[in-house]
Amino acid sequence: MRAALLIASKDLKQRVRDRSAFMLGILAPLGLAFIFSLIIPDFSGSTFEISTGVVDNDRSTISRAFEADVLSPIVDDGLITVERFEDADEVRAAVESGAIRTGWIIPAGFEASVLAGRATEIVVVGNVDAPISTEIARSIASAFAADLTEAQLAAAIAVGAGLGDPAVFAEATRSDVDLVALVDVSAATKELSGTTFFSAGMAVFFLFFTVQFGVASLIEERTVGTMPRLLAAPIAAMSIVAGKAIASFVVGLTSMIVLAGATSLLVGAEWGNPLGVLILMVCGVLAALGIMGLIATLAKSPEQAANWQSIVAVVLGLLGGSFFPIGQGPGALANLSLLTPHAWFLRGLGDVAAGSGVASIAGPIVALLTFAAVTLGIGATRISRMVAP
Repeated sequence: MRAALLIASKDLKQRVRDRSAFMLGILAPLGLAFIFSLIIPDFSGSTFEISTGVVDNDRSTISRAFEADVLSPIVDDGLITVERFEDADEVRAAVESGAIRTGWIIPAGFEASVLAGRATEIVVVGNVDAPISTEIARSIASAFAADLTEAQLAAAIAVGAGLGDPAVFAEATRSDVDLVALVDVSAATKELSGTTFFSAGMAVFFLFFTVQFGVASLIEERTVGTMPRLLAAPIAAMSIVAGKAIASFVVGLTSMIVLAGATSLLVGAEWGNPLGVLILMVCGVLAALGIMGLIATLAKSPEQAANWQSIVAVVLGLLGGSFFPIGQGPGALANLSLLTPHAWFLRGLGDVAAGSGVASIAGPIVALLTFAAVTLGIGATRISRMVAP
């Protein structure tokens, strides 16, 4: 064991001197997490806000309901701010100048058209430089239009069936009384905030590059001719392998811990329960170490090992959802992502960030340890041949 620790200490000193571990393990993921947190809005928290404007040229009961019943709840949640304008040209000028991001224009005669069953529209004004805000505004208008269409359809069916006076149903569509009330039963979300997601995604993505140094150095030892000297010394072959693995593990775990602390302080990431996060990190590092070690045993040179490991790291990172929430993709893709440690790490982190206890991440822990056990087992068998006399 002492020999393994000495070898690990030697490798760690080498990594500190060439600063490659610092660049790939801390600086690169921290920089990307910071950039993503700036350019991609966080929809999960109250820090994201859209400035909007509305022009009501109809000033009717239904047009006022758009602002009172649709926009006001969103304003109360702090997601948007609404500024009232007198005419369409004014709101268009405000959007074009950047004073607001998007706006709505309700034309005159809107209510009359709705009650008469004629086609009408709510105009959405957007800025080409704010596509996300424009899409949100379009979705809000579409949802309101869908509600009106449902009310029109229900009234038409009822009148056609002879169930009542058309004037009564017309008045019902204008009523402020909610015939059906929806009760919101809130639950702790298991979805990471945007900042936390990108921080964790970059951390686990670059983890696979960070741990490759130790396992690839075994091939380097043979290439430069230092492996025979190590084997000639009174050191067990598995102590050499253990020393390399310990060095990789320490570098990988250290980079993850530093990134968690740095992103929490600098960009406001919320990783959750420290114990749960630490357990996930340990399991994630073991899984990365096993996969990268197995890939290294298939290569014949340090350059080949680095190339193959990089390809595997990028493919697993993309498939595992390190750059975008994989759940937004097709169902088959979401299921396929479960073949990567990245997806299980992020899933477990979502449970931890939601305030769940350590017991709630048993599934991700088992999955990560399974990756580690299988790859480390196969890799250890192949590595033992690399350090044979």
